[in-house]
Amino acid sequence: MIQINFVVLSWLFAISITVHNLEEAIWLPKWSKSAGRWHHPVEPAVFRFAVLTLTILAYIFAILASVGEKQSIGAYLVAGYALAMLLNVVFPHLIATIALKKYAPGLATALFFNLPVTAGLLYHAVIDAYIDLNRFYYIGPMVTIGILGSIPVLFVIGNRVFVPRKQS
Repeated sequence: MIQINFVVLSWLFAISITVHNLEEAIWLPKWSKSAGRWHHPVEPAVFRFAVLTLTILAYIFAILASVGEKQSIGAYLVAGYALAMLLNVVFPHLIATIALKKYAPGLATALFFNLPVTAGLLYHAVIDAYIDLNRFYYIGPMVTIGILGSIPVLFVIGNRVFVPRKQS
């Protein structure tokens, strides 16, 4: 039987991100065209490039957390990413679904995969001493801000690579 611990949860986190991002990659681009202020319209290829990149990042962080010692940069990176995804359950998914009175793509996987896995990962990160809570109070938000800040950058890159330019 597999013992649930921080390292196992780091890998489950990467898998849950994969499932969540797959749901979004399939349905969010179409939804974004009618989401108003909740999401700017995004081209499918551009959005899929961004979520693929962020999914790969989750696996890189899981690897770093798995091979690193307790209190390693990998442990803080995967825990910070987990914090970002825990917050992502509520905003935008849950709030957008309520405000728009229609399903926001990603809500189901956010609630059924990301919520329990990220909560468990953060809990075990602390009780298994993979992170120091006092350090995490500033590192976690920094990682979250870094991930959020990377999204517009990934959209710009995706637009340059995947959206045909109009000839003048």
